[in-house]
Amino acid sequence: MVELDYYELLEVDRGADQRTIKKAYRKLAMQYHPDRNPDNKEAEEKFKAINEAYEVLSDDEKRALYDQYGKEGLKQSGYQGFSGAEDIMDIFEDLFGGLGGFGGGRRRSRRNTDSYPLDMELQMNISFKEAVCGTKKEMEYRYKRPCNECNSTGAKGGELKPCTQCKGQGQVFMKQGFMTFSQTCPKCHGSGQEAAQKCESCKGDGFKESKESFEVDIPEGIDTGNRLRVAGKGNLSKSGHRGDLYIVFQVEEDEHFIRNGNDVYLEVPVFFTQAVLGESIKIPSLRGELTLELPAGAKDKQQFRFAEEGIKDVQSSAKGSLIAQIKIVYPEKLTSEQRELLEKLHESFGYESTPHENVFESAFERIKSWFK
Repeated sequence: MVELDYYELLEVDRGADQRTIKKAYRKLAMQYHPDRNPDNKEAEEKFKAINEAYEVLSDDEKRALYDQYGKEGLKQSGYQGFSGAEDIMDIFEDLFGGLGGFGGGRRRSRRNTDSYPLDMELQMNISFKEAVCGTKKEMEYRYKRPCNECNSTGAKGGELKPCTQCKGQGQVFMKQGFMTFSQTCPKCHGSGQEAAQKCESCKGDGFKESKESFEVDIPEGIDTGNRLRVAGKGNLSKSGHRGDLYIVFQVEEDEHFIRNGNDVYLEVPVFFTQAVLGESIKIPSLRGELTLELPAGAKDKQQFRFAEEGIKDVQSSAKGSLIAQIKIVYPEKLTSEQRELLEKLHESFGYESTPHENVFESAFERIKSWFK
């Protein structure tokens, strides 16, 4: 699954000002809101994505991090993305005030949101063959679920007190020159509260972990960095809703084939006499074997393309090419008989066997004139 750039999601330029970003978000949020698109999973995912984009681009500090380092930079700064549907509606209601026929209900408080993101991401390593041919693999992993003993607060008996770092505000403030910036409190994650005493059952985390396994259907053509979304297999919220699991693939390298997109490269060792004389050579392919018609006088690193013998595109039925690149191999040692035969062959070509003399003859005469 390809992730779109935040600017592309909101359909704005990278230099767009906050007014333009807000206007673009308002238009798209109204268009893809779940109440306007009932039972439309694609619209729901789009609504979630544009809200995530707006949350980052509407915050100058987060936007600067994203522009410089991308999503990885946001993660390293402590931003974990949305923790679920409540986060999305918080942003929507911040902008629209809960009006306009979209629920119109009471504003949700961030104090009631989950303390961990519902969506989760895991890496799966697969072989080159599994990526090319597709396969089914059993995946075993652990996901978070609320601690019932403390009602997911992380506090013994659910007893909370104002956060000692932000003094209950849910935000901390930093001053740079004459400007003051605010950010979510890293200690209480914006709730403004912390445990009076840690819950003994969850050690103050507010959640526990459960083990689960299921079979993953991996399509043909998957590549390193590709993400596969598995709906409803993420972390569990207090409301009983489960987020999504995103599987990020890491494909092992093959001994012979080198992948470049949907094309595959294969280095074919060719003895120098084969390159000179030409020959039909059997070479391996992803689906069996092919015949490489080596022409007489083939050059080192010369490439031969076999259309539609590459990897199937993960999003279509199109296939890439297999590119065979020859590598001319010379004998490491010669017997006296082989040397004698080669010398006779060399002499038989006459002037063709000393091409350097013809090329450099005029150069030698020209250089001699420099010293006269």
